[in-house]
Amino acid sequence: MIKVDVLIIGAGAAGLMCAANAGYRGRSVCVLDHANKAGKKILMSGGGRCNFTNTDASPQHFLSANPHFCISALKRYTPYHFMELVDRHGLAYVEKTSGQFFCQHSAKDLLNILLTEADWAGAEIKLNTQINKIDYQDQGALVMTNQGVFDCESLVIATGGLSIPTMGATGFGYEAAKQVGHNILPTRASLVPITLQPERKAQLGLLSGISCDIAAIANGVSFQEPMLFTHRGVSGPAILQITNFWQPGEELTINLIPDMTLDELIKVRQDSPKKGYESVLSAVLPKRVVELIKQQFIWLDQRSAQISNAQVETLFHFLSNFDIAPNGTEGYRTAEVTLGGVDTQEVSSKTFESQKQKGLYFIGEVLDVTGWLGGYNFQWAWSSGYCAGQYV
Repeated sequence: MIKVDVLIIGAGAAGLMCAANAGYRGRSVCVLDHANKAGKKILMSGGGRCNFTNTDASPQHFLSANPHFCISALKRYTPYHFMELVDRHGLAYVEKTSGQFFCQHSAKDLLNILLTEADWAGAEIKLNTQINKIDYQDQGALVMTNQGVFDCESLVIATGGLSIPTMGATGFGYEAAKQVGHNILPTRASLVPITLQPERKAQLGLLSGISCDIAAIANGVSFQEPMLFTHRGVSGPAILQITNFWQPGEELTINLIPDMTLDELIKVRQDSPKKGYESVLSAVLPKRVVELIKQQFIWLDQRSAQISNAQVETLFHFLSNFDIAPNGTEGYRTAEVTLGGVDTQEVSSKTFESQKQKGLYFIGEVLDVTGWLGGYNFQWAWSSGYCAGQYV
């Protein structure tokens, strides 16, 4: 029997953050993970450079059935607190777009900071550990593993969601929650590329590797960011963002010319009668995309003075409602996050303790809290991990 004050299952962003903060309070802490390496999703995120926070991480950038739940933690541990932490360790980082911070060299640098903090706090990390059974006590639990039985006063579930199973993601956290009667809100893959119907996939697949700025609109929400054509469908920031709000079967609008109005397009005929619409579109869209459009609008290279307003209107409608024929998403295989999870109505927003079981805590992605793309989900891991670490 191995007795510890705090047992954390999951050596990811939230788990490591919680471990260090609990350890600094003088608690004996052990972190278990079934993987052979800690922080695997940290290492692969952001193209290996990890978009570790966003200074605009306010509650409106998070989705939850209980939208007020995240407010307290985000206020108590802000992006600036995390920036102070990495500054103390001398992390080299860059601000790619406003508020989005990435490691300058490698996500390994960030993971090393978290592991160093856990080490300094006296937390032990055990990898390649399989959980066989959890027996909940009046407070805390007995956790049976392939490395022995752990007796803990506080059990923290920091196992994340179902995203990227090749990184070891499983539904373990949801099962642990169900065991004591927690409600699990429906889960689905999000921040994920969209797949296309076969015929459209064959057409647009010819544009694989090409990116263009678009507006993606679904359920009254719009994101104007780049979209990337792939051999499987479409991806890029605009597409990943909209999957937080769009589900297969629902309407999805793709506007290829979000900064252009119909009046502006028609006005070309008056202002530049000798100019062709092909050159107008080539100024805002990649050449190969324009070539694809030209297959349907063979008059694009004619002088604009020869084109009627009705023809321009048809072109504008085609571009502002570009039909990608979405079929579904790539699913958990490539999803950055899992929407849904442990119902936060049954968890304290102050301590992250379960209202069903004393001494049981949930932090990070396993909860029904999902951020937008751009460092928000990592900030939620830091904030929830830090706050729980003050109480476990």
